[in-house]
Amino acid sequence: MDTYYTKDISLPWRRAVVSVDQFKKPDIDEIFALADRLSVGRTMPLTGKSIINLFYEPSTRTSSSFYAAMTRLGGSVIPINEVNYSSVTKGETLEDTIRTLESFTDALVLRHYDEDATERAVSVASIPIINAGNGAGEHPTQALLDLYTISKERDGLNGLNVTLMGDLKHGRTVHSLTKLLRMYDVKINLVSPPELSLPRFYLHKNDTEHRELGEVIADTDILYVTRVQKERFFDELEIDFSYSVTRSDMDLAKTNLVLMHPLPRVGEIPIELDSDPRSAYFRQVKYGLHVRMALLVALIGRD
Repeated sequence: MDTYYTKDISLPWRRAVVSVDQFKKPDIDEIFALADRLSVGRTMPLTGKSIINLFYEPSTRTSSSFYAAMTRLGGSVIPINEVNYSSVTKGETLEDTIRTLESFTDALVLRHYDEDATERAVSVASIPIINAGNGAGEHPTQALLDLYTISKERDGLNGLNVTLMGDLKHGRTVHSLTKLLRMYDVKINLVSPPELSLPRFYLHKNDTEHRELGEVIADTDILYVTRVQKERFFDELEIDFSYSVTRSDMDLAKTNLVLMHPLPRVGEIPIELDSDPRSAYFRQVKYGLHVRMALLVALIGRD
């Protein structure tokens, strides 16, 4: 396949963060430079500003990360993490919820189970909307922080051999990250069972597909692991595939490998590997805080 899936996103990313397709290299450079500056010292450019975290699906890291990012910048957060107990139970549409909540805030961070939810929110909103995960579609802020993690851990983004392993079909973090990686000189390996392979429209002709990590581990610079997204299954799909990273795998890997995971992990990476200096998944969380701080400042900060 010679081309890969790209959404037609004409909306400037400073108006809303819908998809990674909105970003070009200069935009990413700007966000990463701002994240670097915000990672040191204390600055309060969002004093008097507020955001709403509107989460229709469970979240620990993303909702907490945006909460911490906003409060560190001097702003405030209205958390709505249990939408099942809101007016949605009375039949309120997403569009009406957005129109109501935008009166109370400067920006809205939205996680939703529908893949078109962010576009629907943007179509009626007069404030910036940030996609915090839309079904099995995309997770653009996670992809940006993943890319930032790679750049910090390996001091650059070009010339790397990146292996993505796990549920590549439903993993929205993988969908977004592959798009960003295409902008750089990287080789992408995909490790998954056939039932959970990367959807065809995300594939590039230079990608290589594998069933076993052992086929690529020795040449891998970045190993990005995801869990099986069982909540996305609509039937009782039996997956006979073990993709837990083992000590034996790490013994075969490069000494400067970077092991990443968007979390939560469910057996993919054993706790015994947490002490391995190549395990970067908790550092990944910290990098994510700085990237989300940068996005909030860029979207609603004062000049």
